[in-house]
Amino acid sequence: MADSAPPRPVIALPTPTDAVTPEAAGLTLGRRIRHVRTVRGMTLDQLGAAVGSGASQLSLVENGHREPRVSLLQAIAAALEVPVAELLVPEPPTRRAALEVALERAQRSTLYAGLGLPQVRPTKGTPTDALEAIVGLHAELDRRANAAIATPEEARRANTALRRWMRERDNDLPEIEDLAEEALQHGGYVSGALTHRAVARMAEHLGFTLIHVEDLPHSTRTVTDLANGRIYLPPASIPGGHGLRSLALQAIAHRVLGHSTPRSYADFLRQRVEINYFAAACLLPRGAAVAFLTDAKRAKDLAVEDFRDAFGVTHETAAQRMTNLLTTHLDLRLHFLRVGDDGAIYKGYENDGLPLPTDGTGAIEGQLVCRAWPARMAFTRGDRTTEHHQYTDTPAGTYWSSTQTGVAATGGFAISVGVPFGSAKWFRGRETTTRTTSRCPDPACCRTPAPELAERWSPHAWPSAAVHAQILAPLPSGTFPGVDETEVYAFLDRHAHR
Repeated sequence: MADSAPPRPVIALPTPTDAVTPEAAGLTLGRRIRHVRTVRGMTLDQLGAAVGSGASQLSLVENGHREPRVSLLQAIAAALEVPVAELLVPEPPTRRAALEVALERAQRSTLYAGLGLPQVRPTKGTPTDALEAIVGLHAELDRRANAAIATPEEARRANTALRRWMRERDNDLPEIEDLAEEALQHGGYVSGALTHRAVARMAEHLGFTLIHVEDLPHSTRTVTDLANGRIYLPPASIPGGHGLRSLALQAIAHRVLGHSTPRSYADFLRQRVEINYFAAACLLPRGAAVAFLTDAKRAKDLAVEDFRDAFGVTHETAAQRMTNLLTTHLDLRLHFLRVGDDGAIYKGYENDGLPLPTDGTGAIEGQLVCRAWPARMAFTRGDRTTEHHQYTDTPAGTYWSSTQTGVAATGGFAISVGVPFGSAKWFRGRETTTRTTSRCPDPACCRTPAPELAERWSPHAWPSAAVHAQILAPLPSGTFPGVDETEVYAFLDRHAHR
């Protein structure tokens, strides 16, 4: 066994707190510009004339609806006779400005949009105490929404912070990509699908032997014996299948990335993301995968199913791997969803502006996608053997998507990969005539029953909700989160002398 594990890549996970978002920073910048302009006694027209921009464009900047270019920001600072740094201070200039920013942020949230209420636009004549009251009500609404969340708040906030962190990086972690390529060299990988033998060689390089056993503890997927250099895996139920390669690679990843016992649920989630990323980077290696996708884009024939089949992985793995590669290497922004047949989100990612539904913490897990979205429309088809292609008009724009359905032990699921309308030209299935319209989060879109049905049944119906046990992730306890240590130690003791 190797004397020491290689150092893990330096990847700083954000603390799941209410950090300043780009949207909030834009609102604050706009209020600071307005504040200084007002103090200087300048109108929007006068400022616009001084910087060579229209008053309407500057109004969008002051209201946080448009981020100014650096050149425009420098011109505004010069016209207002202040340093650029003064405009970029993260705190609002006054208490009233802070209230206006807080109100704007609250009214842009999906929580408020789902209520179907009109937005309040504060004017100069709006009393400050009225703003205090409205912002206070929003804060209480947010608090109650958080208190009503079904899963532990810490887990959901940590998951949300991690998803946002990955989005900022376009889901691309080059440090792990480099480590995967190095590990593949030790495994003797050349091209095509990664073989089980290559995975075994990768483990051997780290001083481990892969062993398949029938008696793994129920709370584990794999168990690594650090003392004797063994990685225990479940039996090969599907010879040649992708699953065991992935499990072995995830176990190897813990060593390659230098993981230690998770200190918190956020740390546990980060480790899970990293080992899954490493496994995918080995199963669909960056060099070969980017070359394959580049050729497909050149032919305007990108398809998840071809990517899947070329590397012998699952549809979901191929779809998620596209999110790692398409933006950084092919300049395509996209979204990915795994949705249950009841419409609940199990996994999701977007960097193309698709308005994913969220709860009060910003978490998407367990939220219901619109009935008009392809992830749900795919279940209405009679023939589900092929991918479902669809255009969807949303409040954020039109999106094209390819969706494949499947069945797991927990029920049916759909895997969707989509892009904005302008990028559909690169994908197979772009010629589809299937098109729907979604107005969500407007409750009248698909959340509110027809008035005649509500009037007839609301006094006479009592539905009992199904619980999404897979989404209600428990908080960690003990040394290994979610693992029965008694079973694990007894298992290792049984196998130690074999």
